[in-house]
Amino acid sequence: MSNSLSCFKAYDIRGRVPGVLNAPLARALGRAVVEILGAKSVVIGRDARLSGPELRDALALGLHEAGAQVTDIGMCGTEEIYYAAANQPFGAGVMITGSHNPADENGFKLVRGGAIPISGDSGLFALRDRVAAILADNGSAASAPAVPLLHASFRADYVAWLLQYSGAGQLAPVAGRKPLKIVADAGNGCAGLVLKDLMSSLPFEFVCRQMQPDGNFPDGVPNPLLPERRAATAAAVREAGADMGVAWDGDFDRCFFYDAEGNFIEGYYCIGLLAQELLRRVPGGKVVYDTRVYWNTRDVVLAAGGQPIMGKTGHAFMKERMRAEDAVYGGEMSAHHYFREFAYCDSGMIPWLLVIELLAKTGKSLSQLVDEMIEGFPISGEINFKLTKLTAPQVLTKLETSYCQFDDAQAQLDTLDGLSVNFPNWRFNVRASNTEPLIRLNVEAKGDHTLLAAKSQALQDWIIAQGGQPADH
Repeated sequence: MSNSLSCFKAYDIRGRVPGVLNAPLARALGRAVVEILGAKSVVIGRDARLSGPELRDALALGLHEAGAQVTDIGMCGTEEIYYAAANQPFGAGVMITGSHNPADENGFKLVRGGAIPISGDSGLFALRDRVAAILADNGSAASAPAVPLLHASFRADYVAWLLQYSGAGQLAPVAGRKPLKIVADAGNGCAGLVLKDLMSSLPFEFVCRQMQPDGNFPDGVPNPLLPERRAATAAAVREAGADMGVAWDGDFDRCFFYDAEGNFIEGYYCIGLLAQELLRRVPGGKVVYDTRVYWNTRDVVLAAGGQPIMGKTGHAFMKERMRAEDAVYGGEMSAHHYFREFAYCDSGMIPWLLVIELLAKTGKSLSQLVDEMIEGFPISGEINFKLTKLTAPQVLTKLETSYCQFDDAQAQLDTLDGLSVNFPNWRFNVRASNTEPLIRLNVEAKGDHTLLAAKSQALQDWIIAQGGQPADH
């Protein structure tokens, strides 16, 4: 068993259990959180993964050894840790979660008091260095004896806040209109724990799938971006004759939408939809978006009288930029959605509640709300590659000198996050993943699906020629 610190990524900690991420590392991390962050009271929680209890015990031991009082809220979603850290007097919050990763992996997401994010730029690498020092001194044994824990639940308050903020809690059946039918697919992750409480307060019909948390993930890891996971939810929408479908990843900090035909709606277009709603509530507000695809978001925000602001991809980076700008909303095409009133944090529950409130209020279908955006700015979806010859920086450097071969029109370059190249009618972004050994390609066009397909294929061929191998995610 090794304690490779490769599990420390740009904005969280994740890796295979026990080879990369294990009890000694978790115990050392607990000590480091108290020593580096100065947190004397820490709230912790975990998702449904089978390795969660052992990592929880070891983390709690390290926190306790360093002098912190530990409050465990049990099995939960990441945003429940954010809610607790933002609304209770905790000095830090730690969520034990592997999110959408394979079942044999796990990880940690950390925030300071107030749900302030911790990234490599703001303390995560200092924690890594302290963990390394503790492990080098053999200061953290594998065994984790029981320590005194406080047990608490803030779920009732959190659910009440969700209903109030979204407006969904005030919805009532509309006379003469059938109630919406919604397929809710929790994927055997933790979303079902909260959904059952929300559903009882909503005037809709729900068709539920995989609501019971199960770390064995009998129907596959809860990652709605995988084609096979999309297919199951889409089929359920069609079979039920539902108005829409919603699916969540394992720790439900992301949700994914399907229209009444079972078509998967890319998270990119949900950014535009949610930006319109938030700017209706806060006229002139700022909206932060990531670099991968953004033409639709920028146009929607400007048309709604808002201020569009580009930020770096990644939940900690987005939150930090939102705080700096006091942005009302932020969105990533990967289906992370951030809200100022939720301590600038991402939520997988707020977006679908806002969307059903829009559907109920307008009487429009989900496809009616997003089809114009989809046609106006078609995208490739994220295309991933493993590298076998060159490193990611080498590929990006070579691409920066070669991009002109893809179009002879004048281009604008941006290197905020990877390499973005904007031509008049299409654009692309290539960046190294912050969490996996991959590079990621995204292509966007202005209303031209043929152009999109041609340019996407040309870029894929170029990356493959550099030794890239297509990857699933």
